[in-house]
This record gives sequence, C-alpha cells and structure tokens, in this order.
Amino acid sequence: MCCMKAITEIRTGSDERIPWVDTAKGICIIMVVMVHAALGVEEAAGETGWLGLAVTFARPFRMPDFFLISGLFLALVIDRPWRRYLDRKVVHFAYFYVLWLTIQFAFKAPGMAMEEGALAPAENYLFAFVQPFGTLWFVYLLPIFFIVARVLKPLPAWMVLGWAAVLEILPVHTGSIIVDEFCARFVWFYAGYALAPQIFRFAAWVRANPGKTLAGIAVWAPINGMLAFTTCPEHIAPWLQPDIGTSGAIGGLAELPFISLLLAIPGIGVVIAVASLVAGAPWSRWLTWLGSRSIVVYLAFFLPMAVTRTVLLKLGIIADIGTISFITWVAAVAGPVVLYGLVQWSGWGKWLFERPAWAHIDRPARKEAVQPAE
Repeated sequence: MCCMKAITEIRTGSDERIPWVDTAKGICIIMVVMVHAALGVEEAAGETGWLGLAVTFARPFRMPDFFLISGLFLALVIDRPWRRYLDRKVVHFAYFYVLWLTIQFAFKAPGMAMEEGALAPAENYLFAFVQPFGTLWFVYLLPIFFIVARVLKPLPAWMVLGWAAVLEILPVHTGSIIVDEFCARFVWFYAGYALAPQIFRFAAWVRANPGKTLAGIAVWAPINGMLAFTTCPEHIAPWLQPDIGTSGAIGGLAELPFISLLLAIPGIGVVIAVASLVAGAPWSRWLTWLGSRSIVVYLAFFLPMAVTRTVLLKLGIIADIGTISFITWVAAVAGPVVLYGLVQWSGWGKWLFERPAWAHIDRPARKEAVQPAE
C-alpha cells in the first residue's frame, strides 16, 4: 500500500506522464534495437564492427533496465479485479504478440518454405506459441511476469526478491526462452514493482545533485567496460548468463553469476540518472516521445531493420561494417515512427498499435474503444 500511495502521489501531478521514466524507456528501446541491428549485420557479413562495442558495453544493464521500468507502476494496478487485470496485462500483450507474429511470418514464410520445406512456416508459426519467436520474446514474457507478480503479492517483497535473485544467479540454460529468460529477468521486473518508491527518490536525488551524479558515472563507466569487454575463459563459459539476440560468442566477465546481478544495479542507476538529468531539455523531447511509444518501435522495427541491412550489404557501397550497422540501427528506430505517424495521420491501421474493443475480455468504456499498445 505504501508503494502504491507513493507512486499515486507522483502521478497525480499536473502531468500524467513522468518525463524521466519515458526518457529512460527511450534510452532502453534504442539500446535494444541497437543489439539486433548490429549483431544482425555482423552475422550476415561475417565481420564485426565498431557499433558492436556499444552493444557489449550496454549488455550488463540493457535488458535489466527495460524490465525494471516495465514493473515500475505495477503497484497502481496489481489490486484490480482479476478479470480487468488479465485483460490489461495478459490479453493486451497476447493480442500484439499474435498480431505481430503473424505479420512477421507473412514476410518470412516464403524464405522458410524454400529453406526448410513447404510445411515449415506452419510448423514454426505454431511452435512460436510455445517458444517465443525472434524479437517478440519480450512481449511474450511480460504477461507471465505480471501473472507471477500478482500470484506472489501476498508474500513479503524481500522474500520474492531473494528468490528471484537466486534464479538470476543460477546459470539456467534449458533451451526454453521462457524458462531461461524468466530466471534471468524476473528479479528486475519485480524490483521495479517492489522498490518503486526508492527508485523515484533516487531520481529526485540525481536532479538535486548533478555534479555528484556525473562523478559517479565517471567512476562506473571504466569498471563496467572492463568487466564487459574482458572475455571469459572457455572452461567457465557454460556459467555465463544467457542473452537473447547475441551471436553466441563467449561473453565477458560481466555475465558471470553474481557479477551480472551486481553489475546490473549501477548500470540501471546510470540509465535512470541520465534520463533524470536530460528529461525536460528541449533537445531530449524526441527521446521522451520515443520512450512513451517504445512498444511501437519494439513491435515494428524488425522490417526496416531487415530491409536496410539487406540493401546495404547487397549494394556494397559502404565497406565499413560499423557504419552499416549504425545506418541499419537508425532505420530500425525511425521506420516504426514513420509508420506510426502515417497511421495516426490517415486513421487507417490503428489496430497495429491500438487494441480494438473486440480484443477485450473486460470491455472498456466507450471513450476507451481502443487501448494503445503501451
């Protein structure tokens, strides 16, 4: 109740949204797209590029921060009636998963059929309801987190956090994305929920102490970089934490048990700190806007990313792999924004990013005939 009261007080100000939260989400979605853009280009080209250095540096805190922010406002809705809770936190994401899974397969099915046989697209499509497909694993996993957090609500928060931390520390490699990523990420989602008041207080402290904050970031950056870039010996590689979207190369010391947990905490703090310091600045409004619609980018970035990567590698005009990765990254972020703008301008295709009334089990009021993806 204290957590919910604190967040409610923050959200009942003059502005419904909290700028630094959206800015942090903007930073996170940019980092997530960067991973897929850079590693996709490197895998297709068989070479590495300079953008991969940024991917490696951000790996310790990229997804932990994304999940932590996803759980930040859970206290406001966790006590809703089960039907409404399931509608907003399970059916909502299930709609977008099925929709964008179908869209992705519409583009990828011909290639699957040529490479794996005529039945492969149908088989892979059905299997995607058991094993999340491609970039959509986050949308698949998030509803599971919401359900588990609701079921565990009667338990003391410290007990759940401790259990979740143990799951993160254990090097779970079952081959199931659901199991492996649940173990690796649930602690951060639950921490966003359980520690929300402390997180908001930290953001307020950052804004009041920019000098100390920047000094702390200067100390953190080389430590994070050293642990992220120092390759683990092969004999302890099985102990590394799994990271969806990576190329399979042996990771750094930052991914070892205990180290991955401890290193993610200051990394998350840095993202929150940077977001808190820059939110509200005129030049950062685009980042705040992007964060407020981060799910739009996450759902739709796969197509402009794949098209840009293929075209640039086929043309061969640009030789530098890092530059190709950077252009692919920018296109992957900008493409969904353009699509979203066209949808809003034309009024057609809003079902791509807004859940229509028929896709509810707890029907919204008339003025809420559609529910945005986020």
